[in-house]
Amino acid sequence: MHSATNSLQRKPDGTAKFRGVRHSGFTLVELLVGLAISTVIAIAAISALTVSRQGFTTADAASQLRDNARFATSFIQRLGVQAGFKDVAFAATNWTAADIANPTPPISGFNNALPSSSDPFNAASTRTTGSVGFGSDVLILRNQVAETFPGSGVNDQSIIDCLGNPPASSTVATDRSPVTASAIYVDISKGEPSLMCSTGPGVSQPIVQGVENFQVLYGVNSLSSGTIDYKAADTYLRADQMTAATAALTNDNWRKVRSLRIGMVIRGPIGSSQDRQTQTFYPFGLAKESSSGTPGFAMSTLDTDTSPDAGTRFTPTVDGRMRQVVTLTVHLRNDQGK
Repeated sequence: MHSATNSLQRKPDGTAKFRGVRHSGFTLVELLVGLAISTVIAIAAISALTVSRQGFTTADAASQLRDNARFATSFIQRLGVQAGFKDVAFAATNWTAADIANPTPPISGFNNALPSSSDPFNAASTRTTGSVGFGSDVLILRNQVAETFPGSGVNDQSIIDCLGNPPASSTVATDRSPVTASAIYVDISKGEPSLMCSTGPGVSQPIVQGVENFQVLYGVNSLSSGTIDYKAADTYLRADQMTAATAALTNDNWRKVRSLRIGMVIRGPIGSSQDRQTQTFYPFGLAKESSSGTPGFAMSTLDTDTSPDAGTRFTPTVDGRMRQVVTLTVHLRNDQGK
């Protein structure tokens, strides 16, 4: 930058003398110093903007994860308290000869499995190592529907399935068996692992996006003899640990479930986390089966260090995603037994 000044200088005799132009400005060194300072300021401003935007992205992702966690919790709790519901005609009367001897249990499931699309309530395939959702379980909840009034043959639509729909108005129970069922599990939907719901063959919909790990333990009461009693739960078992010598005894075990222990890991979008280190998540927390056990067994007393339940210690690929663990216990309201 330059500036110039012109002036007139008068001599003692009164005559004027014109004074030449005087130039002033920055030297090359001053220009370089100014450029360096400006560059530093610009870099600092850009860095501050980037950090600020990353902070907003992380805050938004954390808020979305909390919303998804609240919805998933409410969703599972509502379905859980419906499990085993019986219409008044069966809940308020004793068993009769017309009732079947071994009704389908209101609660069942599969460990580390993906349900069959053709028969989601009775068949499933084992998940392979490295697949999306590996270690995730399948939870199946069944119930009857309530009639508008006893003997009407029309339900009052107060009971819904996992898709939020009431059963068909003509769907009523004719014996002790449940008439509706919902299967909850993890699968890919639109490129993202999601908590899915199936209400029958070929019928499935995503419920909560981003759920990549879904764990279920079943609370039962175990006596010293090793049999399962009707009392409050003191032991939590995996689905494969509910199997008995016969199908009838297995169903009897399922009918004695008193609570559900649910654990999930929900993830946000890529770039939502500022932490890019390897992390291990515990869907059931750091509970152990014994004082010397490995963290993550979550009260499942039949797990061992050499035979852990897949998915109870979850180490995802480092991908810049924020993740949140959701753990809840659902105490069943309805009697699941005979």
